[in-house]
Amino acid sequence: MTDYRYVDAGPALAQLLAGWGAESLVAVDTEAASFHRYVDRVYLVQLSTRRETAIIDPLAVDLAPLGVLLADPAVEKIFHDADYDLRTLDRDYGFRARALWDTRIAAQLTAEPAIGLSALLEKHLGVRLPKDYQKADWSLRPLSPEMLAYAADDTRHLPALRDALRDRLTTLGRLAWAEEEFQRLEDLRWSGPGPDGAEAYLRIKGAKALQPRQLAALRALWVWRESVAVAQDKATFRIVGNDALLGLARALPADAAGLAQVRELPPVLARRHGAPLLGAVAEAIALPESELPRLARAPRLAKDPDWDARMERLKAARNRVAQELALDPGVLCGKSILEAVARARPSDRAGLERIPELRRWQVTVLGDVLLTAI
Repeated sequence: MTDYRYVDAGPALAQLLAGWGAESLVAVDTEAASFHRYVDRVYLVQLSTRRETAIIDPLAVDLAPLGVLLADPAVEKIFHDADYDLRTLDRDYGFRARALWDTRIAAQLTAEPAIGLSALLEKHLGVRLPKDYQKADWSLRPLSPEMLAYAADDTRHLPALRDALRDRLTTLGRLAWAEEEFQRLEDLRWSGPGPDGAEAYLRIKGAKALQPRQLAALRALWVWRESVAVAQDKATFRIVGNDALLGLARALPADAAGLAQVRELPPVLARRHGAPLLGAVAEAIALPESELPRLARAPRLAKDPDWDARMERLKAARNRVAQELALDPGVLCGKSILEAVARARPSDRAGLERIPELRRWQVTVLGDVLLTAI
């Protein structure tokens, strides 16, 4: 007998949520399959109230009622690390969520040393989660009972964890900090690149250090890998990894012997894909000079002579306060926010408050020391 409801037919989701009409909060999680599939999408949705857990199959059920629930400001939605879930729900369904609560953010602001869900549940609730299906293929159907039980645990305990962390935030006087961060989550939207972006190969780490002909080889190799991944509906790294593509582009092998010398390419992949890999490299070698890709270099900005010193003063001030609060400095105020302050060079609180990256709680906690540092 299961301790969750599995919803995979007709109007069952609308009926389920109608029965939850009196609930003030619902925990939410999603499962995708980017580790396995070329086209990522939401393959499972888990929901939990304080009394019941349900698992929704979005391949079989219209998720429109879930969109209504997510948008309802009267129902608090609890996530652990909401960022990717919110972005994928926006990407796949155009859903917008309000009244959010993120246990990962709450854990960061309470200075938890480990902010993973498993660590937090074990510490605060004495619950140990299995790790067997962390990289499972959630696109499979039917899902095994063990996979469904694992998925249910991802939301089942979130309401109680939320309560424990909320109490801790209140004790520390940081609940308002967390609530401001949660409100910012409402603006998250999918911003990932499309699978066929013309310059997508440039996102491979190390690509921009290549010479033009090597860059042409990387482009040809990337196009080949994309075509295979699409045809087989596999994650691209399961065809050939980025390191191997980069190694091939650097070496420009002309034959099987040269291919064998590319240390980043496992021999099994050299044997399996040798002909198309060499073909992609040969295509780049044959390109005339005028057709080689060249990177556009951003114009250099005029150097700010005090920039480095100003940033060091801001970091030192931030670090002192972080130590006093026993917080990770990056949680208290990240580098990009400090850079925004350094660029703006505010002279008073009003100037700080005009910096969009700075939260109100950060102005309250850090305002004086940042102004002194500036």
